[in-house]
Amino acid sequence: MPWDDARAAHSGWEFMTVCALLAVAGAPAHGAEAYPDRPVRMIVPQAAGGSTDFISRQVAQQLSDLWSQSVVVDNRPGANANIGMDLAARAPKDGYTLLMGGSAPITINPALYRKMPVDPLKDFDPVTLIVYSTSVLVAHPSVTAKTIGELIALAKAKPGQLTYASAGAGSTPHLSAEMFKHMAGIDLLHVPYKGSTPGVLDTMAGRTQIMFTGIASALGFVKAGKLKALSVNGPKRSPALPEVPTAGESGLPGFEVDFWIGTFVPSGVPKAVVDVIHKSTVRMLENKDTRDKLMAQGTAVVGAGPAEFAAIIKRDAERWAQVVRAAKLRIE
Repeated sequence: MPWDDARAAHSGWEFMTVCALLAVAGAPAHGAEAYPDRPVRMIVPQAAGGSTDFISRQVAQQLSDLWSQSVVVDNRPGANANIGMDLAARAPKDGYTLLMGGSAPITINPALYRKMPVDPLKDFDPVTLIVYSTSVLVAHPSVTAKTIGELIALAKAKPGQLTYASAGAGSTPHLSAEMFKHMAGIDLLHVPYKGSTPGVLDTMAGRTQIMFTGIASALGFVKAGKLKALSVNGPKRSPALPEVPTAGESGLPGFEVDFWIGTFVPSGVPKAVVDVIHKSTVRMLENKDTRDKLMAQGTAVVGAGPAEFAAIIKRDAERWAQVVRAAKLRIE
């Protein structure tokens, strides 16, 4: 499925029958018939328990069943995912080490860090974009604004007084807020946390006032009335929060923040092996139970292949580099 269509369909889920949209059936590519003939390691550069870890474990279990080989999740968090990415990049180029990469470490880190142990844009080959989601702007119920437009007006009336939580310096929630500040012409006070979950919890407790985060991280709290959703930040409304307007509808046209998670291999893995991994992943995504579990995280199943995935990465890297430059952010 074309990426723009997938993003638009995020509000409808009707494109979830991946098998009907991607022609991937058939025998393995020549030269890769034996792959995999031993266990495969899936490096997740985030801690256990988060949405990336949950999605990784769903994918690993389904691939294990499909291949009749263990796919072992190896959590290697730290340094904004740079530790896990470095480990994956140094692995043998045989397809037996996969990286489960998210949009932030792959497309933001290269612009953010002066020195990195790995260049994710050069040292990895994209295989399959698995899921896509938009962010949601949430606020503590005490915040008087009900829409993103009203929040902008409130911030202009109280410059530098509204606080926003993030998952840490350089994280997607941080850069989302910096993009928001730049586009809206406002000033906010940044309060960084070590991950999205503590930031969401402190926003819910009123220690911070707003946060940009993935829908999955906030959905339960919004439904329970413990957080207030001001906008979803995609091209269309989310079926997970159909009553919440987009940023464009409610005061900030053009403001969109995508999240995605996909599989990568170290650059140089034979194309035949990459093809097997991609085709197997798409076949795995045909499983209704798997799709339902992934969609319950507030995501849309995509299944885009290497070429389309590479184009998405290039687009996002260019966009986030502009945000980093505008915010004058650099990490040593």
